[in-house]
Amino acid sequence: MKIKDIAKVDRPREILEKYGPEKLSDAQLLAILLRTGTKDCNVIELSKKILKKFPNEKLLTATIEDLSEIHGLGKVKASEILACLEFGKRILKDKKSALILSPKDVWENCKDIRDHKKEHFVVFFLDTRNQEIQREIISIGTLNANLVHPREVFEPAIKHSCAQIIVAHNHPSGNPEPSDDDIAITKRLQEAGKILGIEVIDHIIVTKMAYLSIK
Repeated sequence: MKIKDIAKVDRPREILEKYGPEKLSDAQLLAILLRTGTKDCNVIELSKKILKKFPNEKLLTATIEDLSEIHGLGKVKASEILACLEFGKRILKDKKSALILSPKDVWENCKDIRDHKKEHFVVFFLDTRNQEIQREIISIGTLNANLVHPREVFEPAIKHSCAQIIVAHNHPSGNPEPSDDDIAITKRLQEAGKILGIEVIDHIIVTKMAYLSIK
């Protein structure tokens, strides 16, 4: 099947434009980079063939000669793949994970939401050393038990293989005192975390000038 025969909603480029790159598989991401396949296989099939020969991190050590051995992948496309990989490695080379140890650390890492007019519920996904793996905004709007569901919090936690999480949200009023809903949500997430083996370390309420640890 050629790419043009695949429904538009299932084509890599269309998926990326509509949902973002994180929704694409490795083969689909590589397919966008390659652009075209061969007479024998479309670009997605070609991508799968490359990833099968160079699984996981083996692609990072492949040479132009190694890639060029794959039918349909000439030196031009092989060079483009290697250039893209090298660019990614250089960007990530000096990236250091933030160390989250205290409520103040969380407050400092929430500069973008501290004085926002809408409540933003944020989750810090941490490893066993309290280093930040990822930070995600889970919901925006008035905070209540229906808006912040454990599924929305722990699904990415499992995806990132994190050991523990810290949750935080802002109070547009400027008063960091927790509401009954804030406490109820915290308890609900802690219970869900115990089942999954992912500890909810704390729930921090942040404002422009202050912060409060529900713990």
